[in-house]
Amino acid sequence: MAGLDWPVLDYSTLCRRQARIGVQVPYRRSGKPLNLLFDSTGIKFRGDGEWLARKHGSSRRRQWRKVHIAMDTEIGDIRAVEFASSLQGASPLLPDLLSQIPEGEEIATVTADGACDTRRCHAAIIERGADAIIPIRRNGRAWKEDCPAAIARNEILRATRHLGRALWKTWAGYHVRSRVEAQMNCLKLFGERIMSRDPDRQTAEIQIRIAIMNRFYALGRAEIEAIA
Repeated sequence: MAGLDWPVLDYSTLCRRQARIGVQVPYRRSGKPLNLLFDSTGIKFRGDGEWLARKHGSSRRRQWRKVHIAMDTEIGDIRAVEFASSLQGASPLLPDLLSQIPEGEEIATVTADGACDTRRCHAAIIERGADAIIPIRRNGRAWKEDCPAAIARNEILRATRHLGRALWKTWAGYHVRSRVEAQMNCLKLFGERIMSRDPDRQTAEIQIRIAIMNRFYALGRAEIEAIA
């Protein structure tokens, strides 16, 4: 209609290319050891919207997947992302997220919720030379101290019993995890659902969103100061 002879790809071509695209998520380094915050959330890709679900009840067509991210506390950039089935919990994917951090980059702490209070997660954190800030599960008991991960985890359990759960979270700095929860909210500002149906295209769509977020935060962000 504009009289231009520019070639334009059709929708089918874009869909095929999206499944093969390699998204490079940009990030910055602070030059200090990383303090990583982990979180996950569900995102819908099939089914009725919230209004229809509230009016008529949820249907079996509603399907979700989960986004797992690792955020650098100092810079605010998302450093690792995994996209998995809604049935898969956070703990199996924490080691995969850590593996996305280059081996030569030092990790100081890893903060995650109680779902990651597992041997595999603690072992992956110890392997990277980091300290875990993970609250013990409500029914958690002491582990047999047969490995460094169990020893470190039992130290958290003893500190929690001595200080109390609420005071331990304050003392350990666990509440800084609210920053990664805010990042999840920013991710959903792009939309409560993803458009793609194919898993490879869905992964590319989420990675593109995160690349945009990191570019945006590189322009500048608010400085947070505690006021006594």
